[in-house]
Amino acid sequence: MFSKILRYGTIVAAIAGIYLMVQALQAQAKNQPVLGGDPPVMPPAKPFKQSVAATGILEALSENVAIGVPLPGLVTEVLVKVNDRVEKDQPLLKLDDRDLEADKLSNQAQQQISRAQITVSEAQLAKLESQLQRLSAVTDRRAVSQDELENSRQDVAVSKAQLVAAKAQLTVSENALKRINLLIERLTIRAPRVGTIIQVNVRAGEYAATSPKTPAMILGETDKLQVRADIDEQNATRIRAGQAAFAYLKGDPTITFPLEFVRIEPYVIPKVSLTGSSTERVDTRVLQIIYSLTRPTDPPLYVGQQVDVFIEAPDRHKKQ
Repeated sequence: MFSKILRYGTIVAAIAGIYLMVQALQAQAKNQPVLGGDPPVMPPAKPFKQSVAATGILEALSENVAIGVPLPGLVTEVLVKVNDRVEKDQPLLKLDDRDLEADKLSNQAQQQISRAQITVSEAQLAKLESQLQRLSAVTDRRAVSQDELENSRQDVAVSKAQLVAAKAQLTVSENALKRINLLIERLTIRAPRVGTIIQVNVRAGEYAATSPKTPAMILGETDKLQVRADIDEQNATRIRAGQAAFAYLKGDPTITFPLEFVRIEPYVIPKVSLTGSSTERVDTRVLQIIYSLTRPTDPPLYVGQQVDVFIEAPDRHKKQ
């Protein structure tokens, strides 16, 4: 009897062990990652037999201009908006200039005092010159002493010096006023060149800082764009001026643009241009190449978009 129970118990334990093993295998299968199929967007086909691939970013022609301010201050007026076409020296925004306007009023009052002092000095000089002229016209030297005549000449000389000093003080005030006007004019930020406003980062009532990380505005020539391509430094030796290149729009490899070579920037830098972070730690250094392209009407392109760039560059380590 005992042997029969032991035999049946062993069979039941084996069946339970198999069941638990199957359950464990099913649970493990559920946790296995699903093998990826084809990518959602197929990568672009290489347009050249031998090429160097790079990632690029669209910029305004002649690069984007980050409009800064000469000193931190309160923005009182923003005179343009995004997509506005601006001409060279056109006003873009104004900073608070009330402290300079107060200095200007004080300077103008000082000028009035200087002009009044000039008038008094001129009248005093005219009086002393008239007195000297009368004394000099006396023919009888016994009527006018030599000391009295000499004192009169000295008084005229002192009065002339006082008049010169008063005029010099007026000149100083006028120059100070010109300086204040220049400082006031500087607080009106103007466009450095012709272009289109791409971004506006300040509003009236906000505080504009001089930090280059947060420009007040970004200006660029958007009718024609350029691509800044980052070439890994390991492929830099394969790059030459004038090499043909094509750009493919990120997310749609069917859209391609022929590129026109502009220049190679001969300075290898850390690859941070696509992130914009100056504190990011990177282990890749890149050589930047600038290409230009005519902006199409369809599809629309925007400054800041990323593109895949293929540059015709034979492998110089292989025999052609």
